[in-house]
Amino acid sequence: MQSQDVAPRPTPSGSSDGPVVDVEQAEAALVEHYPRLVRLAYLVLPPSLGRNRRVLTAHALTQRALPRGRASASVIPAQSTGRDGDPGYAYVRLQVLRTALEAGLPLTFKAWPKRSQLPPLLPQVWGLRLFPRSGGADELALDQRLSALSAPARAAYVLRGLERLADGDVHQVLTASGVTDPDAALSEADEVRAQNALLDSPEFDPCSLQARPTDLMRRRQHTKAALVAAAAFAVCGALLGLPGDGWAPDGAAAPVYAQNPSAQAALDPAKLTKADPVAWQSSARTDFSVWPARGDRTDDSALLRRALAVWARPGERVRVSATPATPTGGPAGPPQLLYAGTVDGAHVVLLYDGLRVVRYAEPKDGTSGAVLDFGRADGATRAEAGAVVLARTDGNIRYLTAPWVTEAAERDLMQPRSGVMDLGLTDGVTAPLASPGGQNGACTSWNVLQVTDGSGTRLMTDLGELVPARLTTGKPGYTKEASTAQALRAWSPMACSLQAVRSQGVRSVNAWEYARQSLPDASGSAAWVCTRAETWRGGGARVLAQFHTPGGRYGAVAAKAENSPACGPRDPHVLAGVLWRSQAGAWYLLAAGSRDTASIEVTGGVSGSAKGYLLATEAKQGAQARLKGTLHDGRTVDGLH
Repeated sequence: MQSQDVAPRPTPSGSSDGPVVDVEQAEAALVEHYPRLVRLAYLVLPPSLGRNRRVLTAHALTQRALPRGRASASVIPAQSTGRDGDPGYAYVRLQVLRTALEAGLPLTFKAWPKRSQLPPLLPQVWGLRLFPRSGGADELALDQRLSALSAPARAAYVLRGLERLADGDVHQVLTASGVTDPDAALSEADEVRAQNALLDSPEFDPCSLQARPTDLMRRRQHTKAALVAAAAFAVCGALLGLPGDGWAPDGAAAPVYAQNPSAQAALDPAKLTKADPVAWQSSARTDFSVWPARGDRTDDSALLRRALAVWARPGERVRVSATPATPTGGPAGPPQLLYAGTVDGAHVVLLYDGLRVVRYAEPKDGTSGAVLDFGRADGATRAEAGAVVLARTDGNIRYLTAPWVTEAAERDLMQPRSGVMDLGLTDGVTAPLASPGGQNGACTSWNVLQVTDGSGTRLMTDLGELVPARLTTGKPGYTKEASTAQALRAWSPMACSLQAVRSQGVRSVNAWEYARQSLPDASGSAAWVCTRAETWRGGGARVLAQFHTPGGRYGAVAAKAENSPACGPRDPHVLAGVLWRSQAGAWYLLAAGSRDTASIEVTGGVSGSAKGYLLATEAKQGAQARLKGTLHDGRTVDGLH
């Protein structure tokens, strides 16, 4: 998240209408402000769609708001802290508003329907109706009054109340969105009394939803009809396939009725391997292979058999998830049992095959709604094999910790001076701790798991996968655990940037304060921090250079890179710049490299150079520049983009 005084990194110009926005800049704004953009779309969409379709359409329109390439952003800034002056946010907001207004237009035979006027292809939810939580009488009354307004008037009201835009800015946004008479829309919006606080109510939050079933009787009838059609299709296919080779083997593949002995052994719960309970104390390896089997259902053969069978051939109704680049096929041989027990109303089984940790979960009262999760864990060390996600329920997480973990606690990474809350351990299982990131997408806290064993204390964070990511700090090649007071202070303003690497198979994230710079106009000193997320698959590392000004709660992303060796052990160098506005209103281009940078040169819309690893030169708002650094050994490095 960018601080209020930090301008986003400019991009090369492509239009004279406003700041040019590339896909990455728009994506960053969309991800960071996704709940607000979806709420805006939901409020502008016509209530006649129904609450379920409004929810799905709002998400669909927001997810389609990214530009295909480079695009010109609206010149209207957002008026809330964290979005002020961000052309990426202004662009995606304009796209969301434009398509939401189009969705309310009536279909005619004179023209082809626009994409936004049709039911969204994605996202889709089968068998459930989704709608926001019900509010009070005030929210209901406001919703009824808004439904009586035209779509442009609703948009004007929402831009005033939710985005806090002045009428002149609302007029310009509506014009850019294709509204033919913005003045009439503003006048019509005046008929509804301003109730800005109600627009933030859960009644209008399409990201916090309730679920109810669809028409069950009609659904049953449709299911029977589909089964009859499928049976008829299967019979016809069998009759057509009789001539020729029939059911003969396909090349080296065995016929469908043959049984592979190794595959069958992998599905036998009696052949599951279990580590000795004290093996970890003397083993040369300290990873998942020495975890003992724990839980109150390690002898439940029926449960274990179901878990192995679903792993080998998950049914259509099983929800399957996997860390990127993780194979989801069945085990090659009998896997190792890590856990089998009852957790928060579900039966949970954890298995390990040397490459993957696999979690199977089913409700206590049946197998409907079973889930199967794959987490990559090959090459895990003692530090990375410290915990596995056991259950996620109602925004809370339970972990199963390694047998060598003696203490488990919860810590808010954004509050470095706050203490820790002991979670306790019951057969290695922690008490529930709150998921990181806060509620409704607002990053107000970042709760992490703190584990202590005989080798020290370390922090791990949930990023939406089975194996939590390890947090470290320090110069690449000399990193240490992020549990010290100094490390916690360095991580505090960077915690929310972890949202950008959710569900990407992250193994560890390191935060390195590579420079500290005195700001012009006696504005204090700022910290330059490079965060690098390493993945289990080796490639796909994500690098962020962040800029943290005095008094700011969050660091601002100055530059980023994908699949780059920068800021890592192979290339412990980094160079990044940012446009910054002082308290006196003057604009500067600030840049910083790692300590082995001998000089920095800036060209393009800003010209200047400096000896050493820091640069500060006057600039104009929206200036575009390129950075180039020279190291002490003569090698040159480019600034991160």
